[in-house]
Amino acid sequence: MFDFDIPTLLAKVVILLVGFPIHELAHAWVAYRLGDNTAKYQGRLTLNPLAHLDPLGSLLLLVSFIGWAKPVPVNPYRLRYGPRVGHAIVAAAGPASNLIMAALMAIPWRLGAFDNASPAVQQFALMFVGVNVALFLFNLIPLAPLDGSSVLSGVVGERLAAVLRPLQTYGPIILMGLFLLSWVSPQMNVLGRYLNQGMVNITRWLLGG
Repeated sequence: MFDFDIPTLLAKVVILLVGFPIHELAHAWVAYRLGDNTAKYQGRLTLNPLAHLDPLGSLLLLVSFIGWAKPVPVNPYRLRYGPRVGHAIVAAAGPASNLIMAALMAIPWRLGAFDNASPAVQQFALMFVGVNVALFLFNLIPLAPLDGSSVLSGVVGERLAAVLRPLQTYGPIILMGLFLLSWVSPQMNVLGRYLNQGMVNITRWLLGG
């Protein structure tokens, strides 16, 4: 948190200008391919960062390892495979794009392309992988309005999904509570421990460390 060294900051700026648009485009493109034109008609089927960036979510990414862009509008009732499963596929596309971006940077790392690079370039590559992994994990938390909420609904049976649906109303409140707990006491930082441990484990696996 509040790490402003130049390689780290540059990696976050690249994620803002490239990673966030790819994440949201993945949602929009999969929705379009599954039969919903809503995102296309609202100008979200694009890599233009101006169409996707949210000021608060962008600022949060710059001072931490998580953030968000503007949600892509989706009409789940137009989607192939039905509103529950179809929406789960659309939702999963965003986090999947973050994991793919992390893997694409990790491949040349494992092949030794960064062995003779400067420490600053190596730090940039590490942070690019790490932040994308953190965003992958954060977005898969099964609480609305995060992607994991829709993914969970599509994975579980229809009966359990119907039981869970009313609980998603409290998703934003629960998320806010988790953020507040992280500020109150490190011992209660459940969200931070989940993200940090997951980021370390997956990043090490991708980079071969």
